[in-house]
Amino acid sequence: MAAVPAETAVPANVPSHIAGNAATLTPLQRELIGRAAELGRTRFAPRAARHDREASFPFDNYRDLRDAGLLAICVPKSYGGLGADFATYVMVAAEIGRWCGSTALSYNMHVCSCMWSGFIADALDMTPAQRADHERIRAIHYARIVDEGKVYSQPFSEGGAAAAGKAPWGTLAARVDGGYVVNGKKIFASLAGAADYYGVLCTLDRPGATQRDSLYLAVPADAKGVTVTGEWDPLGMRGTVSRTLLFDDVFVPDEARLMPEGLYFQAASRYPHMFATLSPTYMGIAQAAYDFTVQYLRGEVPGTPPVKRRMYPTKQVAVAEMRIKLEQTRALFLQNARDARVDPDKDTRMRLLAAHYTIMENANDLCRLAIRTCGGQSMLKSLPLERLYRDSRCGSLMLPWTAELCIDRLGRECLYEGGERDEAIEA
Repeated sequence: MAAVPAETAVPANVPSHIAGNAATLTPLQRELIGRAAELGRTRFAPRAARHDREASFPFDNYRDLRDAGLLAICVPKSYGGLGADFATYVMVAAEIGRWCGSTALSYNMHVCSCMWSGFIADALDMTPAQRADHERIRAIHYARIVDEGKVYSQPFSEGGAAAAGKAPWGTLAARVDGGYVVNGKKIFASLAGAADYYGVLCTLDRPGATQRDSLYLAVPADAKGVTVTGEWDPLGMRGTVSRTLLFDDVFVPDEARLMPEGLYFQAASRYPHMFATLSPTYMGIAQAAYDFTVQYLRGEVPGTPPVKRRMYPTKQVAVAEMRIKLEQTRALFLQNARDARVDPDKDTRMRLLAAHYTIMENANDLCRLAIRTCGGQSMLKSLPLERLYRDSRCGSLMLPWTAELCIDRLGRECLYEGGERDEAIEA
């Protein structure tokens, strides 16, 4: 029998673990990332092109997430969830983003409701009465997720300064007997028309209300006065279906509170890492762009001719540059995951802004390099790279921390200490 040629016997390339060295992870982290990887590879990736083309919501992916128990990833174990912490969640989200950016991004909006009301709320200052009331109410919301597989969302943007943390929310909640009446609008509301409950950030409607009068309410999607409106035909992240939500005299009971009145402002001030939970999606996209490039240059992309392009020095240099940029991005991503805590110091806050900016910008740059390196074939919609490029460009535009806002805040943090002001310049 003839010997198998050496080149034929060489196994196909095995892509990196999303966390780099999986040996450093906890058993729970390895298990949950592996669960997400299996879903992503076998279910999400094959569907991604269709949902992108149609700008349709991936209900099928959410059925898989529900069946895998991942809708309850950050529900505390005491309430029947998986009890994942911040670091575990962001690595799972990045792994999902590796296979379908839209699914990862909308999934983040669901999981945020569990984190804000879960381990973040546990770290905040509350009166005993507030704590008891919160425990009672969050048990209701968690049961919906764990027992019924309900999906929550977190519509954030309003088209003004509130989403950037510069003003009170324009969406108002008026206190009435037994609950609240909500009026307002949210734009770019991911899962619009798909979520069972919209976790609406709003302002308690009273004279002189400020950002401290914030309220976080779970509004049922089928409540009277809730309307989904507008078209959804964007550049990228098309499967998030982030249409506009209108709230017209929508009544919700006291049990709709996802946090006690005013507590969201405290959480936003003391746990800034929650505003960077969009970036794991883009870490996954960065990894996917690199993975595709290596597969393509090795002639291992499924459905394409097994033509190798790895022997050209220009390709080798390009992929080396991509790997360097990927590892720089991953290092900041993982450090940011480890840093997350209540009341981080100034250096940690600055590192968070730097990490968020870097992940968002480097994801798109890696996709740019991938397209240039792989050449004309990469622009075909039969391959995922052009979708990765479009999805990656959206990251730097997303509130609350767009690329511009990160630069603005980081520059101020670098040059000013708390309470410092510039002296008035005389004319």
